[in-house]
Amino acid sequence: MASMKQHPTVVRFYERTELQAPSDHKQSFDANRLRQMCLDAGAEDVGFVSINRPEVVDQRDDILLALPATKTLISFVCRMNREPVRSPLRSIANAEFHSAGDRVDDVGNALVTQLERQGVRALYPTVGFPMEVQHFPGKTWVISHKPIAVAAGLGQMGIHRNVIHPKFGNFILLGTILVDAEVEVEHHPIDYNPCLECKLCVAACPVGAISPEGDFNFTACFTHNYREFMGGFNDWVTTVVESKSAQEYREKFTDGETASMWQSLSFKANYKAAYCMAVCPAGEDVIAPFLTNRPNYLQDVVKPLQNKVETLYVIPGSDAEAYAQRRFPHKHVKQVGSGIRVNSIHSFLSNLSLAFQPNKAKDLNATYHFTFTGAEERNATITIQNQTVTVSEGHQGTADLQIQADSQTWVGFLQKERNLLWAIIRRKIRVKGPLKLMAAFGRVFATG
Repeated sequence: MASMKQHPTVVRFYERTELQAPSDHKQSFDANRLRQMCLDAGAEDVGFVSINRPEVVDQRDDILLALPATKTLISFVCRMNREPVRSPLRSIANAEFHSAGDRVDDVGNALVTQLERQGVRALYPTVGFPMEVQHFPGKTWVISHKPIAVAAGLGQMGIHRNVIHPKFGNFILLGTILVDAEVEVEHHPIDYNPCLECKLCVAACPVGAISPEGDFNFTACFTHNYREFMGGFNDWVTTVVESKSAQEYREKFTDGETASMWQSLSFKANYKAAYCMAVCPAGEDVIAPFLTNRPNYLQDVVKPLQNKVETLYVIPGSDAEAYAQRRFPHKHVKQVGSGIRVNSIHSFLSNLSLAFQPNKAKDLNATYHFTFTGAEERNATITIQNQTVTVSEGHQGTADLQIQADSQTWVGFLQKERNLLWAIIRRKIRVKGPLKLMAAFGRVFATG
């Protein structure tokens, strides 16, 4: 067998290597040249962030897992067309979301191709799906595009949790490219927030996911707007499996809802609302109609979404259910599950802040000490005070209620596969303190 050194490919490699100067080995990009490359590929604005920046610390491990040699993050935006996003006909809005998402993916792939052909390692994590969904309900995304875009000077987060570009407003989709090269100039956050704090996103959200103070109710948004995504699909499948007949299933879901789920499965998952983006007037290119004729803007953009007759999906007993029934009595409020199944003590504790319902906690001020034993040992303190929740490691302060539980039994209880009374009788769960605080604890978290 011939030596590998004599293989034509290996011979040619060494011939090329000998012709290259040593300095060619380390790639460093001129920022202007790289920016123009991005714009030529179809991006409409771009910024560069070093992997060593403080804003990237919490994502660094995941980024390096995707591309261990990452030195720079290229953040870029593509614009969406505004009128389709504002349409009360959500098929039109979703077509725009998907079309713009495809453009972002095309830009990302084109840039990776160009960089690779220049001998630079690069990787583009998609703008949305597919994702690492096997980790659901944990972190499924490869990279969080929003904080990177803010760090790269492409805008700031509005109270609706969307990045608002100073010129294009929130009618943008974001992309990020990981690059094994340094860029001579970095970008930094802009020195003001384009968000006007006009609260139109608060007024338009049909399930009250955004409070006037800027607080965000994750489960309200996730359960309704993302009904046909991961959690909603899980809940729908459970309903199908548990239905004893076609008639029983049809009593729970209309033919239109079934067809809508089919459409999301066969085409792409569709958002039920995203009204917060639709009504946002921020951004230099967007703001004129709002400033010059505010009543007309409200009538043309906001009112059609508020007045639309539609089904709103909520978790039973949640803040979203109470809000939707009070604020939009002409809309049909439907109780569903979130589809989020806690599968460990870690996920239980991690998701508490997301499931917390502040309006349900108006009269509750208590400290809970949890001691988990068995397969997943852990101590935690959960403090509910002034309609906020804090989760801390270990036992902090004086507990109003102490709960000791076998970890697998507790997870089974949360998944509704274990009976609480049975677990207490079998001493798998032990409670010390007023039992009413145990019931109150369950009421302030949307876990349906």
